[in-house]
Amino acid sequence: MSARKVVKKSESALYLYCIGEALTLAPLLKERLPAPIEDEGRLELLEADGLAAVASAVSLKDYDEEALQAHLADAAWMALRAMRHERVVDYFAKRASVVPLRFGVIYLDRAGVEQMLRERAQELRAAIERLEGREEWGVNIFCDRKALMDAIASISQRLQELEGQAEAASAGQAYLLRKKMDSMRKDEARAEVSRTVERIERELREGSEGATRLRLLKDEAGEYGELVGKLAFLVERRRFDEFRSAAERLAGDVGRAGFRLELTGPWPAYNFVTSN
Repeated sequence: MSARKVVKKSESALYLYCIGEALTLAPLLKERLPAPIEDEGRLELLEADGLAAVASAVSLKDYDEEALQAHLADAAWMALRAMRHERVVDYFAKRASVVPLRFGVIYLDRAGVEQMLRERAQELRAAIERLEGREEWGVNIFCDRKALMDAIASISQRLQELEGQAEAASAGQAYLLRKKMDSMRKDEARAEVSRTVERIERELREGSEGATRLRLLKDEAGEYGELVGKLAFLVERRRFDEFRSAAERLAGDVGRAGFRLELTGPWPAYNFVTSN
């Protein structure tokens, strides 16, 4: 869901976090709530047609389009607000089926929010129903390139075939075949990375309600090596143990080639909401 263009008619606006069924969300406001994105605001529900948006008031001097764009370049300002946004969404997502909204969804007034809820009621209810009893889990795939290069000769069918030919060839031919193998190692390692990511996505998709690949940033890395794949899965809570067992089995299978899997979550299902 994109932020609505804000026109300065008042000094405040409404910041939205997530959307759910009004009857389900209302009792959650009576519990101990996380801090809203700004201290002067308070979390409230804006309702229409049986749906409710979790919102809090913010100042237009900080959240109109121009000011918000400037704040996005301020790492310290963004870190606190992004953390608070995530904590609010996470609080409701752990307790109810909600459509999580990305950071920065702003409406000028209650009437605008209520109109959006009415106009998109069918779409929002379909999303809420789909997410019921489900949560998002991430799988990060890391690769130790040195370990992969060391193992690639025993993994690649093409390299194994050339090795067989070299063993049966004359000394001169064997030398040339092994030189060819050396030049092929990087290409075969690259292909193995693609095959491994595809296999993990395919096999874990079978135990989930949906899967998607996430964009990799350039040269992302972690303590386990280079990040070569980021996947998100929509998993039924009651089937999570099966999903985790499948991930652990895959981690064992691909570990000998230098791959490591990192399971993260649960997260609000941002990547399984079609319009956000």
